[in-house]
Amino acid sequence: MRGDMHLPKQLRGLRIPAVAAPLFIVSVPALVIAQCKAGIVGSFPALNAREDAGEPPLLEAWLAQITEALDAHNQANPDRPAAPFAVNQIVHRSNTRLERDLEICARWRVPIWITSLGARPEVNEAAHSCGGIALHDVINNTFARKAIAKGADGLIAVAAGAGGHAGLQSPFALVQEIRAWFDGPLLLSGSIATGRSLLAAQVMGADLGYVGSAFIATQEANAVPDYKQMIVDAGAEDIVTSSLFTGVSGNYLKPSISRAGLDADNLSTADATSMSFEGGSSKPKAWKEIWGAGQGIGAVGAVVPATTLVDRIAAEYAAAVTELKGVA
Repeated sequence: MRGDMHLPKQLRGLRIPAVAAPLFIVSVPALVIAQCKAGIVGSFPALNAREDAGEPPLLEAWLAQITEALDAHNQANPDRPAAPFAVNQIVHRSNTRLERDLEICARWRVPIWITSLGARPEVNEAAHSCGGIALHDVINNTFARKAIAKGADGLIAVAAGAGGHAGLQSPFALVQEIRAWFDGPLLLSGSIATGRSLLAAQVMGADLGYVGSAFIATQEANAVPDYKQMIVDAGAEDIVTSSLFTGVSGNYLKPSISRAGLDADNLSTADATSMSFEGGSSKPKAWKEIWGAGQGIGAVGAVVPATTLVDRIAAEYAAAVTELKGVA
């Protein structure tokens, strides 16, 4: 296990080696600010900042809100500065806002850019133009090589067990194959919701852990109360992997699928074009009625402030480090 001095400055000196994953719909400025103040990198997807046609870009307002809040915190707490924040860009050609959002993020000098669903050199160049770094999420070694070849500074290895659009490979295999040739910043995503799992990610070769689903059950998260409570009540056995809802393999909460009127145990044989649902025959929007989550949610015992969640993971991480040193 190595320290963080080899990492870009944006990823050094964090309270614990953790980045909060950008959660679709769920991650909003209040959550990002709380995460950064607690000492870990907070993040949100740019597309979460939605606005109606003709309105000023909400992304601009969000970046102003986050920047001003963190600047004020740092001035008041020079001995305990906030961690930097990250913005996630969906790089797929279907994102018609991408060019505009890149310009806004560059103007606001976003320190960390997270890219998904495609690796494009011009996006990495935009990040570098304002002094930022670009981290690209990948589900296998082939995509990892392509991302670095196109100018990404680091990688997020999305392994089996991660929430949302997760990979299918074991984290041991995925990290091992990437580390065989890549010595730069490497984050691991997949069931990281405790201090022990965070340390385990480092021991196997990652620099930082990518913590996602646990933050759904926080007070600052933009999730309905039922979603938060379902995270608290559920465990790994309540996670279903399916490509039925978006066309891409993802992990979802089984109770939310059942509540939408589907047989969660037989999704692979369901006819996506003729499904019927309770309360109507129209297919529910997956991002609204069928909720994503990763297999690490068994560690979540209550809906708490984001700071409390980070405190818990930090205490567990410190205890695990001490225990590991004792064994060594």
